[in-house]
Order: sequence, then structure tokens, then C-alpha cells
Amino acid sequence: MNVQTALAPAAPRYSVVIAVRDEVDNVAPLIDEIEATLPAGTFELVFVDDGSIDGTDQVLLSCAQTRPNMLIITHAKPCGKSAGVDTGVWAARGDILLLLDGDGQNNPAYFPQMIELLDKAGTGAGMVQGERVGRKDTPFKRFQSRLANAVRSALLRDGTRDTGCGLKVVYRDVYLRLPFFDALHRFTPALVRREGLDVLTFPVVDRARWHGQSKYGFWNRLWVGIVDLLGVWWLTRRRRVPKVVRVYPDAR
Repeated sequence: MNVQTALAPAAPRYSVVIAVRDEVDNVAPLIDEIEATLPAGTFELVFVDDGSIDGTDQVLLSCAQTRPNMLIITHAKPCGKSAGVDTGVWAARGDILLLLDGDGQNNPAYFPQMIELLDKAGTGAGMVQGERVGRKDTPFKRFQSRLANAVRSALLRDGTRDTGCGLKVVYRDVYLRLPFFDALHRFTPALVRREGLDVLTFPVVDRARWHGQSKYGFWNRLWVGIVDLLGVWWLTRRRRVPKVVRVYPDAR
């Protein structure tokens, strides 16, 4: 028997994790963009279909037929973006997670530079957070985003001005240390810093959504966002990261 065929495929270095809901017209072109950006054989695609009803699941299945590096996980009903990302992260095999939204607004072309920034930072850094410039949202949405980011930054001191950007590069083991809750994706930088790690930022040009409508609005997350913010503020002040100075015996 050929030993090579009996072994499981080697884990890729990168896992591109995308949670989608009703993005039937966006997922295929997004996959094309990712493949044009990252070297073949270095990454896997992990899509979590968060209860779509518009045919997104069928498009994903069609794309997966010719892509052995693509995994699709389907939720029985919508659970939200953070739950979708969490499902994908647990299934991912790569050491480094490449996170982005599935609506076309996040350009994966920035990933190589963000990865390079994380690599150069060494072991003291845990993630790179994209920061949007030239946003394509409505004036009201830009206003509410600026207000929310200003309050969040003042309270959490997370060193970022735009945690709402879906483009994130983060070590998988670091992400799995973070306490999970329904809005984790909005507070990832603060919680990574809570682990005693640096969070780097990288400017990215925002794009308009390709097709469909946003699943998130101002009123459906305003009060929940305030509660989450206070909860994360409490969490960041209750964490004490031990500094290990000796392990004896050191050979285990």
C-alpha cells in the first residue's frame, strides 16, 4: 500500500473563514477573488451557510465540486455572524485565520500584506485588523459607525478605530481563547489585547456591497451593542495574563 495515500492531507497554513446568509450572487465571484490572491495549496476555504433561503447553499455546493480545499457547513437556521464564524473557526485546520464578509465589500487582495505585517510582528502580536477608508455606506451609516467606534475606543482602549471591518488576520489558537458571545466579531481586537497580545491595523479601501441587502441595521443592534460593550469592558478588566518565567522540568 502506498503510505502517502493513507495519510490525511497536510493542513494548510491559512483558513479563509466566511459566514454567509443569503448571498447567492456574491459567493462565486468572491471565491474567484480569493483564489486570484492567495497561492494555490496554501489555504482552505471554509464557508458557513447561516440558514440561507435564497439558493446560496446550491451555489456553494456547485463551487465545491471542483475545489477539494473547500468545506461547507450549513446551519439549520440563522444564528448570526459571530456564531457562523465560530462554527467555521472550530472546523478550520490552518494556523492563521483569514476572515472576511461574504457580500463583496471586503477585498481579499489585502490579505498578503496583512499576513506579512503579522509575520514581521513576531510572537507579540495576535492579529491584524483592517481599517476602512473611503467607505461606500450612506452618510447616516457612516455617522453611526463613527459614533459607535468613538465610544468603543474610549471605553475599551483597543487601539483600533474600525472594528466593524470584516477583514481580519488572526492566529487560530488565539481566536479560540476568546470568550464567545453573539457579537464577538465586533470586539475581537479588544479581546485579543485582553490576552496580552498586540493588535496591528492595516488600511483597506472599502467597496460597495455587490448584490443584495445588509442583514444589519441601526435599530436592530443599538441597545444590544451597548450591553455587549459594557460586557466586554467588564471582561477586559477581569483578565490577568500570567507571565511564565520558569517551567521545570523543561523537557516534557
